[in-house]
Order: sequence, then C-alpha cells, then structure tokens
Amino acid sequence: MLPDVIGTGLDVLFCGINPGLMSEATGHHFARPGNRFWPALHQSGFTPVRLHPTDQGRLTEYQLGITNVVARASARADELSRDELVEGGKILVRKVKRYQPAWLAILGIVAFRGAFGQPKAVVGEQDLRIGQTRVWVLPNPSGLNAHYTLSRLSAEFAALRRQARMTSTTTVMDKAKPRPKSKPLTG
Repeated sequence: MLPDVIGTGLDVLFCGINPGLMSEATGHHFARPGNRFWPALHQSGFTPVRLHPTDQGRLTEYQLGITNVVARASARADELSRDELVEGGKILVRKVKRYQPAWLAILGIVAFRGAFGQPKAVVGEQDLRIGQTRVWVLPNPSGLNAHYTLSRLSAEFAALRRQARMTSTTTVMDKAKPRPKSKPLTG
C-alpha cells in the first residue's frame, strides 16, 4: 500500500483516484513518467521548483499533501468498482476530518462523482464541505486523460491555488521559500 504524504496544518491535500502500478512499485505518488501531476503542481505555482515523485516527502514543506480515494493499485482507474469508490470516499472523509486540511483537491471528476454520489459535479469548487475543509475537483492528471493538455491542467491547478491563497490565513501560499509548519505523518 502506498503511504500518504499527510500532516496537520495542510493548505491543500491532493487526492488521487488510486495508485498506478508504477507508483505501487516505486512507493511514490504519480510516479509514471507520463503523469502530469508534478509538472502541473509546479507550473501552477504551488511549488517554486518542479518536484520529482521521489521528492514527495517535501510537499509538507509547502503545506501540501497527497492521498488516494482507493488504496488498491491498478493499471487504470476505470478498473475500480463503484463499491470501491464509495468505500474509499468514506475512508477519505474520516481522514480529512482527522487531519483537517483547508482544502481537499480530488484529482478526477469521475472518481469524485462515484465516491461522493455527486453525479452532476463539474471541475472546480464544490458545495460539499467535510467539516471545515473545502472541496475542489481537478481533472485527472494521468497521461491517459487526453481532454486536458498540460497547459490546461496547470490552469485548473492555478485556479485552486488562487482560491486557496485568498482563503488562507497564512502567507504560505506565497512560496518564495518553504517553511516547515506541520510534521509529516504516514497513514
């Protein structure tokens, strides 16, 4: 099972659908070379440098974290059952209530719809709140998602960053240099 990169005091907890086989093999989130998560994270301004999957532990320096809706690895997200998504959504809610990030960013509209019973949800901020945590849906950064170029994906990430920055009570979203705020935990 791929460990979460998580801690208290996060501005944004990014949530993948489930680990790919490369991520499971390497122990790093979004490890497949064609995945656009790491480039989009940097191009949108969340990190001052482009991180590599092996740098995932540094995310908490920027008040960011990563988890998944479903823990089971698969070659493609469409291999997951509806029941797995619903159960994963329940586990995710408990995790978010425990760690209380300011924002939960789910990376995949289809997964969000299935996990949270929101069949008409669209990319962007959602009406749903988990405790005080606000929810945003981003496109799936997988290279298999041909609907979004890296440029368009980065623009969607940047929209979340702007909103998170406006609602942040800290200046951490102005990431001239990282500062440790939360102790990373695995879970």
